[in-house]
Amino acid sequence: MDSLRMVDLKGQYLSIKNEIDEAVAKVLDETAFINGPETRSFAEHLAQYAGCKHVVTCGNCTDALRISLEALRLNDGDEVIIPAFTYAASAEAIAMLRLVPVMVDVDPATFNLNLEHIQAGFSSKTRAIIPVHLFGQCCDMDEILSFAREHNLHVIEDNAQSLGCEYTSKDGSVRKSGTLGEIGCNSFFPTKNLGCFGDGGSMMTNDDVLAEHLHQIANHGQQQKYRHEIIGCNSRLDTLQAAVLEVKLRHLDAFIQARREAAQRYDSLLSDVEEIITPKEMLWNRHSYNQYTLQVKEGKRDALKAYLAEQGVPTMIYYPLPLNQQHAYAGVSRVAEPLGNTEELCASVLSIPMHTELTPEQQLRISDRIHDFFRR
Repeated sequence: MDSLRMVDLKGQYLSIKNEIDEAVAKVLDETAFINGPETRSFAEHLAQYAGCKHVVTCGNCTDALRISLEALRLNDGDEVIIPAFTYAASAEAIAMLRLVPVMVDVDPATFNLNLEHIQAGFSSKTRAIIPVHLFGQCCDMDEILSFAREHNLHVIEDNAQSLGCEYTSKDGSVRKSGTLGEIGCNSFFPTKNLGCFGDGGSMMTNDDVLAEHLHQIANHGQQQKYRHEIIGCNSRLDTLQAAVLEVKLRHLDAFIQARREAAQRYDSLLSDVEEIITPKEMLWNRHSYNQYTLQVKEGKRDALKAYLAEQGVPTMIYYPLPLNQQHAYAGVSRVAEPLGNTEELCASVLSIPMHTELTPEQQLRISDRIHDFFRR
């Protein structure tokens, strides 16, 4: 019996091995390991795929968030609204620039920010919002962008888990997540829907001036070599990773479709388990399912996780501790409201295997083990 994996990176690699090996060999033959032609080509093709004017590549998504905030020229003490239910990178990027992360609650159905909670966190010091499109599902960007326009706020999308997700606006237009705000930040961490073989990230924007500024910050503050006009940093996507991503980008829609089909199978297989809540896909959104995350009722999450581990089924908890309870941010953040939904989610969420190589037979095994636990 084959072992189950949360993400089957080896299986995905083997499915496109010839293309990957050829692309990597080309880079090795050219020996242009930094800023090689593949890096520029990938940025151009990702912009075409996403439907935006500019893609600026960088070292990782945390860098992308920090560079984006820096490019907006915010001032010390300015506040940036983020969800408390997310990974620390969003808060980290804000705090590193001496800005204030304002942590607000999320919608328990989508795991994402919504207007109600953004309004609860808004103050006279608010300058930006970072909607995190968690687990592959886009926030309701119509209401977020409308609120931002009304109050002259910047919007940076944390698109680390949702590249390829499609958002349908109220006017009927369809756009990719990460292209709706001023800047969209992507992660190419290996487990993402579009993942490289190491670290990588990018920023997407339709603003010509902003794109140039993002590139300048990421390139030591240079627009011209050895002419440092501003203080920047060194954050870049190396050529080998770009070559891998160039290949995978051609398969991204197929990868997402495989994840969507797997999610639909899980929905069907687990529909009769009253003790869990399966992910809800909102009407405005074509979910890309970077994760398939259950909510386990009645405090049984940890027991289910332990049982599944005994049965050879891997699981992960994203995230076990809210941002507002992380020691690092105790003195530098503001908590805007009671975070009841966030606290409940941290105690109940459980992600089960989700990847492009997941088979119906494997999903049936996972489903059977979940059923077995609740029938004991």
